Amino acid sequence: MNQMSAMTKEVLITKEGLEQLKSDLEYLSGEKRREVASRIKEAREFGDISENSEYNEAKNEQAMLETQILALEGKLRAAQVIDSSDLSNDIVRIGCMVDVEDQENGKSAQYKLVGTAEADPLENRLSNESPVGKALLGRSKGDVVTVQVPRGPVRKLKIKKIEVAKS
Repeated sequence: MNQMSAMTKEVLITKEGLEQLKSDLEYLSGEKRREVASRIKEAREFGDISENSEYNEAKNEQAMLETQILALEGKLRAAQVIDSSDLSNDIVRIGCMVDVEDQENGKSAQYKLVGTAEADPLENRLSNESPVGKALLGRSKGDVVTVQVPRGPVRKLKIKKIEVAKS
């Protein structure tokens, strides 16, 4: 039941993220699938498959690949694309770039708010479900938000600028 509800949960995604999901799916279900099938075929040629580690590894890779493909297909079916042309620069929403300043140390950062399927903190792409993302959503320029980050002290971030991200 839990897996079914995860499959039907709406996935918020930007146009850019949707194109990336489609590209990933095309690669995995095409080129990667053929590559794994070829490895299985080669491993079978080694003889007895019951004690063939190459065959077992290739079959395990095939199972993981099919799981990835199913997950991507599920995300695509549940995708709700956020159209940045509908956004304004007055309120933080998914698809916006947000410039913030840490009120403690004065450091500035720029984040793009995205759905969970596109989140990549190392690229400053924050999920709408992350602590900072949640705190920023729906806020306006000049607002100061208080955020308890997972590893660290409570942070006070002042919203300096909001702009519609280019897809």
